[in-house]
Amino acid sequence: MEETQDSSSSKPKNTDENSSLWIEQYFNHKCCITFLTGCYSCQWQYREWEKTELGSCCCSRKEQFFYMCLVIAFILSVLFLFVWVETSNEYNGFDWVVYLGTGCWFFWSILVLSAAGIMVAYTTLLLLLGFLLLWERIELNLHTSHKVFICLVIILCSFLLAVLSHFWKDKWLIAGLSLQIFAPFVHLSLITVMIIISWPLSICVARLESEVKVRRYRMADYEQEIQERCNVFQRLRALQIAAGLSFLIILLCLYLMPLGIYSPCILKKENLGPKPTLFGHRGAPMLAPENTMMSFEKAVEFDVSGLETDIYLSFDSVPFLMHDYDLTRTTNIKEVLPSAAGNHTSNFNWTFLSTLNAGKWFLKHKPFFGMKPLSEADKRRAGNQSIPQLSELLALAKREQKIVIFDLFGPRPGHPLRNTFVRRVVKVILDSKIEQRLIFWLPGFDRDYVRFMAPGFQHVGRLWSIKDLTKHNITIINVDYKRLFYAGLRDYKEAKIYIHVYVINEPWLFSLAWCSSINSVTTDNIELLNQLSRPLFFMTPGFYMFMWLFLDIASAVIIGFAFCYNWIKEIKRERWLEATASSGLLHSETITDITENNDASQQKPEVAPTSANLAPENMIELQKTEPTTENL
Repeated sequence: MEETQDSSSSKPKNTDENSSLWIEQYFNHKCCITFLTGCYSCQWQYREWEKTELGSCCCSRKEQFFYMCLVIAFILSVLFLFVWVETSNEYNGFDWVVYLGTGCWFFWSILVLSAAGIMVAYTTLLLLLGFLLLWERIELNLHTSHKVFICLVIILCSFLLAVLSHFWKDKWLIAGLSLQIFAPFVHLSLITVMIIISWPLSICVARLESEVKVRRYRMADYEQEIQERCNVFQRLRALQIAAGLSFLIILLCLYLMPLGIYSPCILKKENLGPKPTLFGHRGAPMLAPENTMMSFEKAVEFDVSGLETDIYLSFDSVPFLMHDYDLTRTTNIKEVLPSAAGNHTSNFNWTFLSTLNAGKWFLKHKPFFGMKPLSEADKRRAGNQSIPQLSELLALAKREQKIVIFDLFGPRPGHPLRNTFVRRVVKVILDSKIEQRLIFWLPGFDRDYVRFMAPGFQHVGRLWSIKDLTKHNITIINVDYKRLFYAGLRDYKEAKIYIHVYVINEPWLFSLAWCSSINSVTTDNIELLNQLSRPLFFMTPGFYMFMWLFLDIASAVIIGFAFCYNWIKEIKRERWLEATASSGLLHSETITDITENNDASQQKPEVAPTSANLAPENMIELQKTEPTTENL
């Protein structure tokens, strides 16, 4: 009797526990649905949403159209973000071009990057919300504000991509180069993504199969709707095949992707060339004001092989270091002589140029995003920099045995050295007594005179043909890295041409140059590139082959297990429903409804429905469909 009392007293406790568990699950699900519909449709009040049947349209034609627009906006924003992220090496150049047009120095490149990231995050969130609502089989109803923003994203991304294609075509070249070095890792990452996707997809495919069987079971009670049901079966089968077959095709393409991948950084260790030597671009512009003696001295501290600069000649024939055609950006001429701020650099005498400050701008407006803060001593030193003469740089290079390479800008019409500026620069170099082998002579004007006066100079060509380089007896080229990798790099290496590229700041680009056996690079980011002891993303062919086969086999096993597990799970649930219906507990019309409600409350399909584990609405259905003498 005591045992009977104990068992009877324990039943209410179990019932209470099951009831509280159901309430917790139900209201958690209710809050989740409210959150999804609130974010997607801006409808924050919960109501009983009518669930759409599998195989029927999830929403109206209008909503389908805007969901396709959302997919297009997502693709365009991701494409633009990818291109812009991969062109981070060119951010400083982009900011400089915008400065020339606006006269305002700002990190415009970072602003564009932030906007692209926001657009991708926004469209991704909407896609995810829409997918979750479809998973819950709730009709989509995108809010008007979201529709407007989606259209704006499509217009803005299309405009930006068109601008890139028209004005900066080389940005697409950079994106292509990034695919060369990142392709092996993108391949491995995509297979991992497919493994993650396989689980919800396998549930969806198995659920569609279960839906077909359940509806076939119900057809016996509705003979007059056979034709309509057959159309539903066709749609369900079409969804099942479209989802499963497209997934399988993409997976097979990923499995075979390495057969079409070429990456310079997949090679044997013994075939990896020496690390490219570094040339400081205008010195070390991330550590000091560009084209100042402090900048070149900072570059020397990091043991660069060469120093790159730009040369103008003053009106009184003094070669000095300056990049811009005017003095506005890198000097304080607006404070000293505002009326002449826009004049050409070569129109001033050296007596005036030597009085200008060339370092305060560096402290006010950082030229590079993410620069390290300067020490107080470096701040004081940078604030006192002036425009240096070419002779000062040559003295430093002579003392430290560094190579000097420079762009020489000719004077404007009316300048005293309009036709003889090259000879003036050659004279200054020879007067400095620097070893002639340390001069990489890049200017193409008046080369015959230069060869005659300074036979020891190492003449540097551009992206010329091998025939032209041989004709002019040139064995060194200085080229833009974007053009080089698409213009016969292999031919230059076979001809044993010394290859120097500019301007490389990103580690992945430097790794690409290293794996491609480039001899030297010009860079702004001396400190970071100097720390690299081996190329990033470097892999031997054997290691990549192992990773390829291992991940392919592992993914095939995991994906196969996911599909088999969820398929068997659905079969067990079907058997349970059939057994329950045949025993008279459930009528065939309520099979699907109970299945859905059990899913929402996370019931196990193997357990028969009872008053403790079925939702209240299901209990009402059970009471309505209990076997009676009429039914029997």
